[in-house]
Amino acid sequence: MFKTIPNGVYPTMLTPFTEDNRIDYNAVEQLLNWYSERNVDGIFAICQSSEIFYLSFEEKLELIRFIMNHKPKEITVVASGHTSDNLKTQIEEAKAYIQTGIDAYVFISNRFAKEDEDDSIFLRNIEYVANSLPEISLGIYECPYPYKRLMKPEILNTLASMQSSFRFLKDTCCNLDIIKEKLEALKGTQFKIFNANSATLLESLKLGCSGFSGVMANFHPEIYSWICKNFQNEPEKAQRVQDFVGFFSVAECQMYPVNAKYYLSLDGLDISYKCRAINADKFTKNRQMEIEQMHNLTKAYKEKYGF
Repeated sequence: MFKTIPNGVYPTMLTPFTEDNRIDYNAVEQLLNWYSERNVDGIFAICQSSEIFYLSFEEKLELIRFIMNHKPKEITVVASGHTSDNLKTQIEEAKAYIQTGIDAYVFISNRFAKEDEDDSIFLRNIEYVANSLPEISLGIYECPYPYKRLMKPEILNTLASMQSSFRFLKDTCCNLDIIKEKLEALKGTQFKIFNANSATLLESLKLGCSGFSGVMANFHPEIYSWICKNFQNEPEKAQRVQDFVGFFSVAECQMYPVNAKYYLSLDGLDISYKCRAINADKFTKNRQMEIEQMHNLTKAYKEKYGF
């Protein structure tokens, strides 16, 4: 049975590390509870924010097992871990992740064709892999690394026709015109679009997107949750809130995910800002102060508007 993915906010879950560069499971459990306390609807686990290109298969599998064993009951888990280039390896690894009980398995769009290969190669390979997996809801993530392969509206329509199991698209096009075309292509299906871009979030929700799945949900997910749930009933406040989250999304360009881990430490989590994907030593004092000031302003904003 294919599960429906609830609308709302799906943070791209981080992977905390210990000082000796192992996964910090104490911090992973704290992070799961932090997400839940801030009204997220689900999490996108073992994704790029999780530094999956710097984790072994064994680490990724151990991590998703821990997440499934410790997640709050109300949290929906969509997960990827899709990094291999070899199709048979992709299938075997996906089966292992699926056996942990995740609600949906998410493909990374650039794993099925090289940057210079056309969409016929992509479609042939994704169909082969999807047909080789146990019955489960599926998703696609337009991951920007190692290159960004955006889904054209006609390709999404083909996928929805090919596999009724597709339920989740993490969209990274950052273009409202393209999002509108994608939504039109998926009309009448259960294939939902979750916008990863903060600046276009409110307008994309008005067009019909189902929620937010972006890196900024690792800073103040409860504010994103409010927008997703209240933008229709309180349009003027929603625009003010959108202005706040849109402006602060410039933090994406400031040593993410180091800065997100630092922000979480300011919020009370026992988490190091050590990363594998980026050198945390370059997170200088002035950059730390920027995140401290962001945290202070977020706290004041939440108090003012009752989040």
